[in-house]
Amino acid sequence: METVKKGRPFGFYVCALGFTFERMAFYTTKYLLAIWIATKVSGGGLGLTDTKAAAMSASFVAWTYITPLIGGYIADHWVNPRICVALGLILMAGAYACVWQAHSLGMVWALIILNAVGTGLFKGNMSGIVGLLFDDPTELDMAFSIQYSFVNIGSFIGTTFIAVLATKGVMSFNGVFGICALFLAVDAIWFILVGNMTLGEAGKTPFKKDMREFVAKEKKDTSNAPLTSGDKKRVFAIIMVTLFSAVFWMVWYMAYMPAYYVFGYGDGADFQNKANWYIGSFQVPTSWFDSINALVCIVLGPVLALVWRKLAARPQGDMSMFKKTALGCALVGVSYVVMALAYKLAEGSSTGKCSVLWLALVCLLMSVGEMVFSPLGNSFINKLAPAKVLGLLLGFWPIAVFIAQRVYPSVYAFLKTKPFVSGYGITGLIVIGFGVILWLFSGKLDAMEKEQ
Repeated sequence: METVKKGRPFGFYVCALGFTFERMAFYTTKYLLAIWIATKVSGGGLGLTDTKAAAMSASFVAWTYITPLIGGYIADHWVNPRICVALGLILMAGAYACVWQAHSLGMVWALIILNAVGTGLFKGNMSGIVGLLFDDPTELDMAFSIQYSFVNIGSFIGTTFIAVLATKGVMSFNGVFGICALFLAVDAIWFILVGNMTLGEAGKTPFKKDMREFVAKEKKDTSNAPLTSGDKKRVFAIIMVTLFSAVFWMVWYMAYMPAYYVFGYGDGADFQNKANWYIGSFQVPTSWFDSINALVCIVLGPVLALVWRKLAARPQGDMSMFKKTALGCALVGVSYVVMALAYKLAEGSSTGKCSVLWLALVCLLMSVGEMVFSPLGNSFINKLAPAKVLGLLLGFWPIAVFIAQRVYPSVYAFLKTKPFVSGYGITGLIVIGFGVILWLFSGKLDAMEKEQ
């Protein structure tokens, strides 16, 4: 297998740009779906409630974060990962084509199902291919942090420019969904043609047959051997980090609902308009709340890549994945406290609105919390997972978001029955407390990573 000892091969950028196209479509739709469903029919929407919109948007996101578990298992044992990725891109193009023609929830469900299956074949397996391009484990954190910037370039373009075509009336919601279908078609062509020329042997055989393991002391065929005690403890460490991160993602995704419906503006009964979205005479599009997240991630990707490399060079090594997850949770908890404060200020103002800059601060805190740990999940798994379950565990990592998406709509509906300031403020304090506890107990969890 062709590998690169130092630096990043061109194939890495082929895969990273593939994520850019895919995320461009995904985040455009993630934002517009919730708005479109709750917008009045006269405004081009479906005219349903914000709770129904939240539930459908959550389903769209959620199922794309559990099917990679199945797609990873397929790539571990039966089908080479490159074929899985290409087929996944084609299915996702079909998914967005369905919602392009949608005027009811039936076609939205077609979007959800096809996109979930396509993402299952694409998401974890593309990251697995990237991991196979590197022999040096110290390069992985940096590589996946940079890849995360490419992911967020797609998100930034989608929410800053593409989604605005619908919210500003330049194009219908359905027309923008059609553009998303085009993104995925281009992505499939890009990966199939250019990837075939630049990826060498990476991803040409099921992951189980690639015996490169960073934790291995010697090279030998262990494809049919049972997992050792050390293997099982490392697998358990991966599972625990994944489940802990579900708390972060539940709160992170739920923050978008009050940003849209409480502080945002829109054409529907459930929009409360608690923020002033004007800066001078310019009205900031609400989709730019998502754009701030993407922009922060783009900027922080290379910066944190260098930070992790410097920390790893210390005698005591880098900060552990458990501590990074704890720090991420604490930061997103602080963002909720800021959101509660912003609502309090809006209630006390003469206009009944707070400045949109408060929401910018909320998104900044959420984004920094995300970048501290989320890009490193795939690196963490590539370094620790036994080869025979690499695809499966790369597919398991997104399950945290699936759990979050299934839980947060119910929590959001519950919080709607409580005073905003106390409900969201207490939620933030609970999440901060969770982060502190995880940090304090991280030492015992870290020990599992080092088992041989």
